[in-house]
Amino acid sequence: MQHSQLTTLHAVVLALDTLCQDGACIDQLLAGSGIAAADLQRPEMRISIAQERQVFRNATTRCQDLGLLLGRRMHVSSYGLLGFSLLSAASLGEALEVAFSFPALLGTLFTLHLRRDGAQAWIEASDYRDAAELATFNTEFCLSSLKLICDDLLGRPLPLTSARFTHRAPRYQRQYTRDFACPVQFNAAANVIVFDSAWLDRRLPLADPVTHRDTLQRCRQLNREFLSHQALISRVRQLLASQLPDSPGLDGLARQLRYSSRTLRRQLQEMGTSYQSLLDELRFEQARRLLGEERLPIARIAEALGYSETASFRHAFQRWSGTSPSRYRRPALA
Repeated sequence: MQHSQLTTLHAVVLALDTLCQDGACIDQLLAGSGIAAADLQRPEMRISIAQERQVFRNATTRCQDLGLLLGRRMHVSSYGLLGFSLLSAASLGEALEVAFSFPALLGTLFTLHLRRDGAQAWIEASDYRDAAELATFNTEFCLSSLKLICDDLLGRPLPLTSARFTHRAPRYQRQYTRDFACPVQFNAAANVIVFDSAWLDRRLPLADPVTHRDTLQRCRQLNREFLSHQALISRVRQLLASQLPDSPGLDGLARQLRYSSRTLRRQLQEMGTSYQSLLDELRFEQARRLLGEERLPIARIAEALGYSETASFRHAFQRWSGTSPSRYRRPALA
């Protein structure tokens, strides 16, 4: 599975909507992500998994059970065209197979498998390769949202026979029983939700073969475009990272990619980003690493990131994170 390096703002907006009642809260949750409050009004914008991860780090310090809360709100309609394709599938089993065949459109950080063995079926989320400190949050978010997707597709709750998680039982473990409505096991061998396999053959109430065929074809096209965008973003980031502290500029980068400057600018705009945004994101990631792991003088860090003046780096870091490099460094090195 290819884990998405780019994603939509949907989960971030959902988290802010769940937790925040005012602008101050929004600013606190966006701190350090490089996402501005104004960006939340740009539905076409794409953000990196690293940016989304920072928002979730901030959010889980305020609400430990956020993964369950978000999962209960991530309805099938949240997935756009893919959601419509799932709703129009003939059966629950067919819908889940389609969903798991488009991990980039689903936006998952796991490899998802649908397994069937006699009277039992289960959905397994494995191969997690993101931040270790967010593993519990992401597992909760993943499996609770998949349960909700199944409920939406069926038009009624999918009865589970068990839910198993590899992490330890959290303080709020009673909420698992409420959300999954079945016996729950922690410290398990795998992350799974289990149900009667007969549900996989259940015809969906909104099944429509014509709509499903059309939306499935469009999902394939969208997936190809998305993966193509991912490849370009990855290549741009690799080239920029290899040249720090220097930066080639848009024209220089375009020449390295064998694009015209105009074409590269347009393609990045279509992905909701820009040359400067990607460079800033890379510099911000490097700055946080250097501030958190090494005791280099801030002037040396500024130089390593391509800033000729320390004041310019301080200003940029303040804009990215909402705090100064020295204040950011204190808790990191405490």
